[in-house]
Amino acid sequence: MALFVILSCVVSVSANWPTVGKSLVWLKRAGNFMLTDPISDMLTRLRNAIVVGKREVVLPYSAMKFSIAKILEKEGYVAGVEKLVVAKRSMLRLGLQYDDTQPRLREVKRISKPGARVYAKSTELPRVLSDLGIAIISTPNGLMTNKEARARHLGGEVICEVS
Repeated sequence: MALFVILSCVVSVSANWPTVGKSLVWLKRAGNFMLTDPISDMLTRLRNAIVVGKREVVLPYSAMKFSIAKILEKEGYVAGVEKLVVAKRSMLRLGLQYDDTQPRLREVKRISKPGARVYAKSTELPRVLSDLGIAIISTPNGLMTNKEARARHLGGEVICEVS
């Protein structure tokens, strides 16, 4: 009799065992969660390529990344910027600049992040290494360096610092 009761409990428990699948509640969580930050990913790829001494970096294309790369090229940190199409995907190729064996791009730091945006007025824009480095600022007139934004009296979001 005791064995029958135990087995009947096991049957009822196994009948209620959850099946494989996702709940609708799980699929529609509150908030808009971003899995990765594409700009941070770009800066990390640049940093990693410099550490191992690569001459170029290839990364997924976006208009924002392209604008940042063009600023880095104009300031002499990157040798060339090129948009490619590889297997129906747009990619961005950046050539890295070196003086002998020393990279021109020494430090790249993300300032404004998706969870903690950083904004500055034109008078409060950061000076990177006493203006030997640059900060990239997203202004109403597009992306530009901190020096350009200060000259045009524009504030905005501080994307990153480069030295």
